[in-house]
Amino acid sequence: MQTARRWPVICALGIVQIFAWGSSYYLMAVLAAPIVADTGWPLPWVVGAISVALACAGMVSPKVGNAIARFGGRPVLAVGCILLALGLTLVATALNLPAFYAGWCIMGLGMGAGLYDPAFATLGRLYKQDARAAITALTLWGGFASTVCWPLSSWLLDQVGWRGTAATYAVIHLLICLPLIFGLIPKESEVQPEADQRAVGSASLVGHERMAFLIMASILITAGLAVTLISVHLLTLLQAQGLSLSEAVAIGALLGPAQVAARVVEMAGRGRHHPIWTLIVATGSVATGLVLLALEMDVPGLAVILYGAGNGIFSIARGSLPLALFGADRYPVVMGRLARPSLLAQAAAPMLGGALIAGMGAEGALTVVACLGMANLVLAMTMWGMIRQRAERPTA
Repeated sequence: MQTARRWPVICALGIVQIFAWGSSYYLMAVLAAPIVADTGWPLPWVVGAISVALACAGMVSPKVGNAIARFGGRPVLAVGCILLALGLTLVATALNLPAFYAGWCIMGLGMGAGLYDPAFATLGRLYKQDARAAITALTLWGGFASTVCWPLSSWLLDQVGWRGTAATYAVIHLLICLPLIFGLIPKESEVQPEADQRAVGSASLVGHERMAFLIMASILITAGLAVTLISVHLLTLLQAQGLSLSEAVAIGALLGPAQVAARVVEMAGRGRHHPIWTLIVATGSVATGLVLLALEMDVPGLAVILYGAGNGIFSIARGSLPLALFGADRYPVVMGRLARPSLLAQAAAPMLGGALIAGMGAEGALTVVACLGMANLVLAMTMWGMIRQRAERPTA
């Protein structure tokens, strides 16, 4: 496929990612309070539906990776769109909590087949080792999910209520995202398992690869806990340091621009460096920001900018480093396997964060999160040591 044809694919996937994230992961930030006000359901139960959806996404992720390796990304992403639309429709029509949760479970299956990891796997199968630039560009699109969908959700809420908002997103998936997938994502030939066991089958890892996989999985688990905990509780943690709500909101608003700016800088590098350096810079920036917050250094704006920048390029590292480590043939399967622990960690993080704040206070919770950030930096440096040792090892 010619390089010039990548941009229609990336743009199509980018739009799909904006609405996939905006109608699932970011949806309850706008709709939770109106749902509680309309139904009387307890707020923790309403918000907890996201954790259930993330857990469902994590459980199906390995199967999703295997399916992309065998059939290509187009049919899998299309199924993800349909599942998100179906789940949103059930949420929009739910008259009780069990029906509401059933809708979110189906949405979780759609998230497992439609968020970053399946999109990265799709690009890896399409472009092989040259997929890194496409992955970087896609994360730039995805960074605008909350920027686009939070205002859209708020406007829809005023016009058609929370049920109409969920139903509108279902229509968007069917009438905008699904045609983009079928129209612009290339169809790929099916790979028979017996023809290429490494691409579709067990994707067995040998020797140093097993350790690299375990380290990468540990990094994703730790990051999933820290990032989701901060995303959910950042305003609470900032206010506990003496900031007013308006000040905390203003500082928290720096996250999005910092993420996008860091991704633009990474894109400008044109992939001239090994993705391990992207991971090291990402984990180092996140750790520094979290430590500054935990130590209450009176620079919360700088801390949030550093954290946001690191989190922004971490998404690139999680997509590009496994491609460099495990190769294009096994990439979809490996990404599916890596997605499971990350998504399960994200599912557990909101409740864990609430328990930490309740049991240790905001200061204690921030200290724990800062330790998670430092642990991830150590893991990234360990990975760098393995890669350097492997590169220096003489070949036969």
